[in-house]
Amino acid sequence: MTVHKVGYLIGSLAKESINRKLAKALVQLAPESLKMAEIPFRDLPLYSYDYDADFPPPAKAFKKALAEVDAVLFVTPEYNRSIPGGLKNAIDWASRPYGTNSFTRKPSAVIGTSPGAIGTAVAQQSLRSVLSFCNSPQMNAPEAYIQFKPGLITEDGEVSDKTTEEFLRTYMEQFATFITRVYTAIPKETV
Repeated sequence: MTVHKVGYLIGSLAKESINRKLAKALVQLAPESLKMAEIPFRDLPLYSYDYDADFPPPAKAFKKALAEVDAVLFVTPEYNRSIPGGLKNAIDWASRPYGTNSFTRKPSAVIGTSPGAIGTAVAQQSLRSVLSFCNSPQMNAPEAYIQFKPGLITEDGEVSDKTTEEFLRTYMEQFATFITRVYTAIPKETV
């Protein structure tokens, strides 16, 4: 069995984020073929091309963490019908300087939760547009907009609703299959 390292980015910087709970659930429900690790970005300063010649230590560490994974999972809320500013800032750091885009040919998937009925659909659309520009192959199905209700996911990542739990397990299995498919089409050495 091939094991792929997956870095996950949680779009919300809030410690009590419901998307952090979702990420914990996804880690628990991931198949054994995925080794999951959070890639934090809280300490990144606001991106400016003034840094391109010499990235500050948090940005160097962030780029290194992305280089060490085979795929990226974005678990994000929706802020003002788009992606959170901190997440966009992290993507900007990862894609710079020119010619060192950390997402080029790196498989990705997007999921999120919100109390609203449409989950994070608009944020995901915005994020997918950015990832397309960053040349990241994206898992497009199933679309995963989770409406969060109190008690749906515990602090430890346990999912109380069996239908949601099965959906999330299947989502992670399909992500594993997608990663394998991308690396079969694009040899790892070139990614």
